[in-house]
Amino acid sequence: MLYDIKLRMTYTYEIPVSGGRHIIRVLPLFLPGRQTMVKGTLTCAPVPRERRDGIDFFGNSSTSILFREAHENLVIDMRARVELDAQPLAADFSPDLAGLSAEIADVWSLNANSPHHFLGASPRLPQDTAIGIYAQELVGPDMTIRQIATAMCARIHRDFTYDPDATEVETTPRQAFDLKRGVCQDFTHVMITALRSLGIPAGYVSGFLRTIPPPGKERLEGADAMHAWVRFWGGTACGWLELDPTNNIPAGLDHIVVGYGRDYDDVAPVIGVLKSYGSHETEQAVDVIVVQ
Repeated sequence: MLYDIKLRMTYTYEIPVSGGRHIIRVLPLFLPGRQTMVKGTLTCAPVPRERRDGIDFFGNSSTSILFREAHENLVIDMRARVELDAQPLAADFSPDLAGLSAEIADVWSLNANSPHHFLGASPRLPQDTAIGIYAQELVGPDMTIRQIATAMCARIHRDFTYDPDATEVETTPRQAFDLKRGVCQDFTHVMITALRSLGIPAGYVSGFLRTIPPPGKERLEGADAMHAWVRFWGGTACGWLELDPTNNIPAGLDHIVVGYGRDYDDVAPVIGVLKSYGSHETEQAVDVIVVQ
């Protein structure tokens, strides 16, 4: 599957800002055997005084920009062509919870994909007793890790309502859990917190969804902006697997990966600081068009 992706993020400042430093993470990843970015460009207007492109700890494309001159708005444009390959349907060789604990203990690596980074609390995801109880209620005897994660994905999709007006980017998992409403970031954060409470390594995936569905299929929630879903470690044999709780589906040919991290803070599209005392407005436009 070949896609052309367009992203435009516009920041309009009430008072012109006199400078700023930002980190941008919006370019799709190269994932051998699954996803290839054929070409990709990232531009900013105004043109920053300094720019540095690199790769962060988790392997995500990261662009650091610096402004010194005053400006009233900032426009970030990303264009990419990405090819996705269908992944074979694999059998469930994941262990149960006790078996997973033993397999995690045998992992000595601390590289970016090590399950140890995704077990405990992270900047946006503290441990939460209520979400832990919610997760524990779902676990039955002899369930595999994959079965638990799939059931958790389905339960969150069933119990929560997609509502773009219910939450904000700073909404905590507990607030979203109490509301039982929110957007893909909230669904993802709650599911990660729930899985970690059981001892299952889980992380955050940032990316894009196909904008227009194939004939006969419903449009997926979250396709109008950058999307988020969950990855979890199913043990040594299964490795990392991905589920989309907003739509209750496995991540597949409709899902284009931009970044992996522990939570939103690790993969936020834009983070940074400004010299300003006014407010600002943000607009985001996404198009994911099938080429072939």
